[in-house]
Amino acid sequence: MKQYMIGFLMMGLMCGTLLLGHTSTSFAAPQTESMCTIGMVKGEKGRTCEVPIPDGCTTAKVPGYDQPWADISKGGATTCQFDTQKTDWATIITGSCGPCATDNCSAQFSVKFNCSGSTGGYKPQSRKTH
Repeated sequence: MKQYMIGFLMMGLMCGTLLLGHTSTSFAAPQTESMCTIGMVKGEKGRTCEVPIPDGCTTAKVPGYDQPWADISKGGATTCQFDTQKTDWATIITGSCGPCATDNCSAQFSVKFNCSGSTGGYKPQSRKTH
């Protein structure tokens, strides 16, 4: 019985290694994430926001798919989506939400990017010495 358990364990490890051994181009470059947020109160007709695209970065693809690696989180009674007419995923990414039907509504649009080894357009602050 012990030999069968060890055999199953070894098979599981080998299969896991084969499945996870493939690396996607989405993981080949340094990555970062950028987002924009919308907040509304009841009765507002809707809003849009633009996800900033860091310098030297391109929109990452979902591993195994030809779709941008993007997500929308929302709260309250509203509908939200990436605006297909205003978004080209290379120079501009726009999120939009419809009217808010509850006391408060919010949405966060996030996009993952592959970067070419740059700092992604963000420069860390230097420390002051006295």
